[in-house]
Amino acid sequence: MSWPWIVLLALGVAVVLGAESKRLSGVASKLGGADVRRARDRNKRKANLTLIRTEEEEFAESVQRDLAELPTIEERDRT
Repeated sequence: MSWPWIVLLALGVAVVLGAESKRLSGVASKLGGADVRRARDRNKRKANLTLIRTEEEEFAESVQRDLAELPTIEERDRT
C-alpha cells in the first residue's frame, strides 16, 4: 500500500468519526460517563431535600380555599 492510500483511508475514517460523533458521544454517556455519574449523584442529593413552606404561601392557599367555598349568586339577564 502506498502513502496516498493510507492518507485517503485516514481521511475516510476521520469523516466517518466526524459524522457519527454525536451518536457515539450519546453511547459513551450511556455507558456510565462522568455526566451520568454527576446526574445520579445530584438526584441522590435532591431526594433527601424537603420543601419548606412559608407562612405567606400557607396564607395565600387558605385565602384561595376560603374564596372557593364562598357561595355565589347567579346573575340574571336584565332583558
